[in-house]
Amino acid sequence: MANHRFYIVDVFAEKKYAGNQLAVFVDRGDLSDAEMQDLAREMHFSETTFVVPERQPDGGYAVRIFTPATELSFAGHPTLGTAFVIRNEIIRTADPVVLLNEKVGQIPVTFRGDIVWMHQKPPTFGAPLDAQVCAATLGVPPEGIDDRFPIQVVSTGLPFVIAPLKSLAAVQRAKPNWDKYVVSNRAETPRAILLFSPETLDTANQLHARVFVDEVGVPEDPATGSANGCLAGYLVKYRYFAKPQIDVRVEQGYEIDRPSLLFLQAQDQGQAIDVHVGGRVVMVAKGEFIQAP
Repeated sequence: MANHRFYIVDVFAEKKYAGNQLAVFVDRGDLSDAEMQDLAREMHFSETTFVVPERQPDGGYAVRIFTPATELSFAGHPTLGTAFVIRNEIIRTADPVVLLNEKVGQIPVTFRGDIVWMHQKPPTFGAPLDAQVCAATLGVPPEGIDDRFPIQVVSTGLPFVIAPLKSLAAVQRAKPNWDKYVVSNRAETPRAILLFSPETLDTANQLHARVFVDEVGVPEDPATGSANGCLAGYLVKYRYFAKPQIDVRVEQGYEIDRPSLLFLQAQDQGQAIDVHVGGRVVMVAKGEFIQAP
């Protein structure tokens, strides 16, 4: 049996060895679900993807996404990084659009200059959560929450709790208490949280964010395209910047020494909110896993 080729890229990275790491395996045809999970656990990045390199009849490329613990129906930085590898290493094309067939559906990825953009599904919004309860479970003081806006579950394919905080210091001090979270929140509330504030480390950016995804075994994620897509929809719905559209830069990952930059564009189109999330992708390594005899 053939060895398993893979590439490593840094996504939402301004330079190599920053952003969110991703392993992309190609020629996955002879891998079972269990073997894909084993390889994802061995790589131990937030996510690892597996690609069928032949184009499907609908024009897309079939992609499976795994964390070290489980398979996902959608995730942001794996979508951008996998499209980058397909375009530059597999099909070697100048075509500006690559279509990925993920479990959530087909996701178009567009290359504009050095920024790679994904068009996410329209966001859906759950019921607002109790701010006082959430303060305790998020590990922030109640006065640190920006009560002008709700704490709410939002999904563009994966659900996240979006929590607005007043200050950079509050975001930096946050430490979710998952035991208290289980006791205090409804069963349908995901163990996946994005905290953000309008205070930033870099004045060129508009928001500072952190993301915790205990639900899939990721204590803190360096850069999270799916969660930031939810954030983009949230910012538009609640007119966080007092406009029905946004074009903002979000910094993430600084607390775990993986500085990342995400570009968010979204617009209220009446019936739905149109969401795009972009970032740079940097090639880091390529190789192969040796098939056991």
